[in-house]
Amino acid sequence: MKITSLAIPDVMLIEPEIFGDDRGFFYESFNQKSFNEAIGRDVVFVQDNHSKSAKGVLRGLHFQNPQPQGKLVRVTHGEVFDVAVDIRKDSPTFGQWVSEILSAENKRQLWIPEGLAHGFLVLSDTAEFLYKTTDYYAPECEQCVIWNDPTLNINWPLDGQPKLSSKDQKGQLFSEIFNSRNN
Repeated sequence: MKITSLAIPDVMLIEPEIFGDDRGFFYESFNQKSFNEAIGRDVVFVQDNHSKSAKGVLRGLHFQNPQPQGKLVRVTHGEVFDVAVDIRKDSPTFGQWVSEILSAENKRQLWIPEGLAHGFLVLSDTAEFLYKTTDYYAPECEQCVIWNDPTLNINWPLDGQPKLSSKDQKGQLFSEIFNSRNN
């Protein structure tokens, strides 16, 4: 497994070692010991989630406060443009974002630690997205930064308008969330 820290150093790209031949392939998608060693701390995952979305669906930018969730994300079918935004006020990368293309073909994963917002845009006809979380989903703690926030200025690879849930349409501006409250 190859692990690379991104421009937000706590966000890590994980690329598994893939063994393949004319019969197919095999790879270890998760190993607790190797994962903990790679990120330098013990992490416990408590929930696995699986979603399927159509092309042009944009989910996010979601986070929970309090009760933040770290996420280990990957795509098992299709391709997505995956984004993490640093929302930790004491971080030197506060307000910055990183992105990666995750796909069934490249088998990459992204570790997004607690204290970051997360979202993705489906690039293929459909995509199945899996993620492990370090805390349980708590709807009363869930918040959303609007996907097209001008402060963040995320360069989404869009062709037209994204398909958004009603919840994501009501996302707030980054400045409204982080200048008005102690998040």
